[in-house]
Amino acid sequence: MATSNTEEIEEVERKEQEVVNFDEFPPEVLIKHPLQHTWTLWYYEPDRNKTWEESQRKVTSFDTAEDFWSLYNHIKAASELKQGCDYSMFKQGIRPMWEDNANKCGGRWLINLDKKQRNTDLDHFWLETLLCMIGEAFNGYSDDICGAVVNVRQKGDKIGVWTANANSEDSVMEIGRKLRERLKIASKVTIGYQIHKDVMVKVGSQTKNAYVV
Repeated sequence: MATSNTEEIEEVERKEQEVVNFDEFPPEVLIKHPLQHTWTLWYYEPDRNKTWEESQRKVTSFDTAEDFWSLYNHIKAASELKQGCDYSMFKQGIRPMWEDNANKCGGRWLINLDKKQRNTDLDHFWLETLLCMIGEAFNGYSDDICGAVVNVRQKGDKIGVWTANANSEDSVMEIGRKLRERLKIASKVTIGYQIHKDVMVKVGSQTKNAYVV
């Protein structure tokens, strides 16, 4: 019987708590590659009996490249999540919500994928986004990165890269250009940056883009 994603996350947490006998490993195996920041993975699964915030579950945090890959390889791919679920990866101490102090003056680069791209592009785009973040790949503006969210939805999936200051045009645009370059997004496709405050008060289904690349 297939296990639920929640059960798989619990298994990851259990394994991380196991005691390892480091005497069994040669010294070179124990050397890990530290990241500049500690990152936290969150998992959201809608629950009618809980608020949206209560349904956000903090899975684990990591601060080395090896621990990132260990985590990534133990959980379901984004394309395998149930519809309505999210993964979020944010710098430690930042919650994946607009109201967090680190996010409230910022916005997000939003990549919309159609249904068929779930099988062709979603996992690749999500992984490349994560590697850009943890690898500090945004050309000197990585400190402005807060985190990223992938939403798995029936009408089409979304990936959002959140930044801290929507008014910092140089930073926002450079992050958008780098993201577009790394994901190899087709030239005919435009990606837009939405300010969180605009999304919160939007009228209708569309939020106006503050920047585009």
